[in-house]
Amino acid sequence: MVAFLAGSHRQEKHRVEYEEVVQGRRSIRGYKPDQVPRKVLEEVVELATRAPSSMNTQPWHLYIVTGEPLDRIRKANTERNLAGVPPSREIRSHGAYEGVHRQRQVDIAVQLFQAMGIERNDTEGRQDWVLRGFRQFDAPVSIVVTYDKELQGGDIAQFDCGALVNGLVFAAWSKGLGAVVNSQGIMQSPVVREHAGIPDDQVIMICVAMGYPDDDFAANHVRSQRRPVDEVASFVGFDK
Repeated sequence: MVAFLAGSHRQEKHRVEYEEVVQGRRSIRGYKPDQVPRKVLEEVVELATRAPSSMNTQPWHLYIVTGEPLDRIRKANTERNLAGVPPSREIRSHGAYEGVHRQRQVDIAVQLFQAMGIERNDTEGRQDWVLRGFRQFDAPVSIVVTYDKELQGGDIAQFDCGALVNGLVFAAWSKGLGAVVNSQGIMQSPVVREHAGIPDDQVIMICVAMGYPDDDFAANHVRSQRRPVDEVASFVGFDK
């Protein structure tokens, strides 16, 4: 099921090769204010929902939010977080990253802050960056991903939704859109549930901020590093 909230516009088709999409895609954290046409978003969803799922269960639902409903989510999510309301995300957290995972987190933060000119002692600049996350980076569209609560307790539905989210960000890039997977935007899940109209029999998993990239936003040009194949993959049974 897909629920759309608000407007439509026109946009020319943008086609690129799959490898170009994969190699070129970046997380976009600064957007033009232009509305994204509903037709383009429908095309993105149609591509993304070709993602594989366990035994074709397709446990996902998407709430595609823009306009005033999204503004209300941004406002209430930010206000509640600043007021010290404890986060109420509906997916389990592993806690703080440590070791090599923490180092990778730090590495990308350094790249982003350097691009944006945010110094280590720039408390105001760092706070503004956090607030942008609460506002889903001011993207004109937010796609809230949920799954059926009856599947809660296992890990397969979340795995399937992860495949869908992967499809969303790549499909968006192929249409000239940018996206960033954003858990800060759903930290206050009652706010998201209320304004996106999400029923109680679904679990809110994640949101994806989406829109047309602002090329003048420095952080959009940051390209995160990836581990080399020989570090990631173990090939078993192959001739050397």
